[in-house]
Amino acid sequence: MTIQKLIGLIAPSAILLGAMATPAAAFTLKPIGTYSTGLFNVGGAEIPTYDPVTQRLYVVNGQNKSIDIISISDPTQPSLFKSIDITAYGGGVNSVAFKNGLLAAAVEAPVKQNPGLAVFFNPNGDFINSVTVGALPDMLTFTPDGTRVLVANEGEPNSYSQPNSVDPEGSVSIINLGNFSVINAAFTQFNSQIDQLRAAGVRIFGPNATVAQDLEPEYITVSQDSTKAWVSLQENNAIAVLDLGNNEFTDIIPFGFKDHSLPGNGFDASDRDNTINIANWPVLGMYQPDGITSYTINGKTYIVTANEGDARDYTGFSEELRVGNSAYQLDPTAFPNATVLKQVANLGRLNVTRTLGDHDGDGDFDEIYAFGSRSFSIWEWDENTGELKQVYDSGDSFEKIIAERLPNFFNSNHEENSLDDRSDNKGPEPEDVKVAEINGRFYAFIGLERVGGVMVYDITDPLKPTFVNYVNNRDFTVPTTLNGRTNPLVGDLGAEGLLFISATDSPNGKPLLVTANEVSGTTTIFSIDDGVKSVPEPGFILGFLATATMGILKFKRQR
Repeated sequence: MTIQKLIGLIAPSAILLGAMATPAAAFTLKPIGTYSTGLFNVGGAEIPTYDPVTQRLYVVNGQNKSIDIISISDPTQPSLFKSIDITAYGGGVNSVAFKNGLLAAAVEAPVKQNPGLAVFFNPNGDFINSVTVGALPDMLTFTPDGTRVLVANEGEPNSYSQPNSVDPEGSVSIINLGNFSVINAAFTQFNSQIDQLRAAGVRIFGPNATVAQDLEPEYITVSQDSTKAWVSLQENNAIAVLDLGNNEFTDIIPFGFKDHSLPGNGFDASDRDNTINIANWPVLGMYQPDGITSYTINGKTYIVTANEGDARDYTGFSEELRVGNSAYQLDPTAFPNATVLKQVANLGRLNVTRTLGDHDGDGDFDEIYAFGSRSFSIWEWDENTGELKQVYDSGDSFEKIIAERLPNFFNSNHEENSLDDRSDNKGPEPEDVKVAEINGRFYAFIGLERVGGVMVYDITDPLKPTFVNYVNNRDFTVPTTLNGRTNPLVGDLGAEGLLFISATDSPNGKPLLVTANEVSGTTTIFSIDDGVKSVPEPGFILGFLATATMGILKFKRQR
């Protein structure tokens, strides 16, 4: 047998091996089942979690102050198993998580500024235990090793500068599941560093607030080895690093700002120009992520952020102002075209913060700072230096994709079908992000709260993500409501929480994505097809190749 013939026999297997590493040709998300509460714009479905043993979803129902347990043993026909009434434990439930037969729920106190609870249930919704945590527990998660639950206590104030104003400290509660003991990791050690933190770019701006009061933990992601957590501080445009060895915060890192004047960083700034106008503007965007997650590839950990943006608006203090407002004066040197910029078709309608930008203290603004960045970002964590470096941002891709796919409903709101309605605010508002590994590739799923839908990116190479698909299970041609309830034909409105279910844990053996939609009150299950055809395992192929080769050599010797 010649070498050429041997190569000819080996080549098909080599091609097959190569094909296994090829990115998906056609990645699809197909809605296969929806459970609807019928509740419109009252938080009827907010945050989902899942038990693979009972094949049940647990979904926060904000309106009913309950956790809806939804059976998805047949994911095409999700059905309500029961609801857990949370009113006996507090004022409402904000988040749920499930692991190893234990359901955890973050429950705020009837007075939000008082300490809340983390409440634990078995898979059937029966009470097991509860522990006291910080004020306004807004999100919780299990550590990957299943030994602890971490609770983000946002600690929002009830007002500022009023006789009855209360501004509790933000914190993270660390619950040891072995004995349900609680350690509260606080930020008080940073109170003396307020000037340094501000100079570094951390927003600390609540009137008369200490650092510990001003920092508001929003979301948590935990390292794969359960030794470290990263906590998004949305209003502060920063992230905190939590050492789970000594249960203390070690650092607060500012996210910085997105320069919307640079190519690829444009956005539509006006809801009054009657057109889609994604352009560059002299504006800096505060990333201010809501949902965050993390993944590790090639030995490096990356934080992925959904850069929603958020403003403070309380009795006694509100930071939001439109650029066109007469009280928002632009520095004539920095903005010689201020009159043009303030027109409603340009930046005049854009909501911005009045807490940043007046660098020389003369009462006018030298820079313009907007809420959120209308994008998702990937940040590389350096374990040796403790630094977080942005390695990717999706720029203006979200708005451009929506403009192409939904030109008549670009930047629509989640309550009504309207063109350009959210351009003056935060655009599509990326709310949550989940990362999943499917057939050896990593994908980011980003939920858009306003226009709705899910963006999918292949992030196997964190430095060069690629857009995969955008799916919006919403019918813009029908009214959003009927007789005060969600129109059954409208689909999903206001994606709030996402959940990935692996093929191993899935009731139908296929990877699934679940979206909980707070405006439509719907929980929808999507079947994921990454376009990769089923092929034999690599071991089988190599074994076949080795056997074939040995057979060839043996055959030749016998000749």
